[in-house]
Amino acid sequence: MTTPSQQADWQAQLADGSLAGNWTLDPARSTATLRSKSMWGLVPVKGVFRDLDGTGTVSATGEVTGSITVATGSLDTKNARRDKHLRSEDFFLSEKFPAITFTLDKLTPASTGATLSGTLTVRDRSRPITFNAEASPAGDGGVALDATIHVNRSEYGFTWNQMGMASMHNTITIHAVFTRS
Repeated sequence: MTTPSQQADWQAQLADGSLAGNWTLDPARSTATLRSKSMWGLVPVKGVFRDLDGTGTVSATGEVTGSITVATGSLDTKNARRDKHLRSEDFFLSEKFPAITFTLDKLTPASTGATLSGTLTVRDRSRPITFNAEASPAGDGGVALDATIHVNRSEYGFTWNQMGMASMHNTITIHAVFTRS
């Protein structure tokens, strides 16, 4: 959790240009998870995307742009049969659409971190999205962004729902650590 002092420091560094430059996602220190429910909402389904990538750029005036990509084929729910189904045409169609990408267009400092606005692309469908993230120091001069994003999978073409068993609402939680390039 970011303290008010850390938040103020981060926002001051963003405003004064000391964070300016190119940044790279550290995949060893970053995570992306997916949560949903199955069996008519009775069984939680949790998974981890094992392959993440990302970059960011901070201008001298504090404008931030960048992207985070997760490999759809890297989703691990600890159930090989379910993972194979999630990679199939019923869900991610990983062979044709190997990545989920969030492209950041704007970062606005907020009282608890930042508001991020950009485009989320899943299965070749892109939609604007805005969500809050907490920003904190990550050691070695890095910056961590933590966010929880709620997504209705039908908005991205995920319509498989045999007998209404699978929830259309999913939660993506990301812990993204960026270091200077």
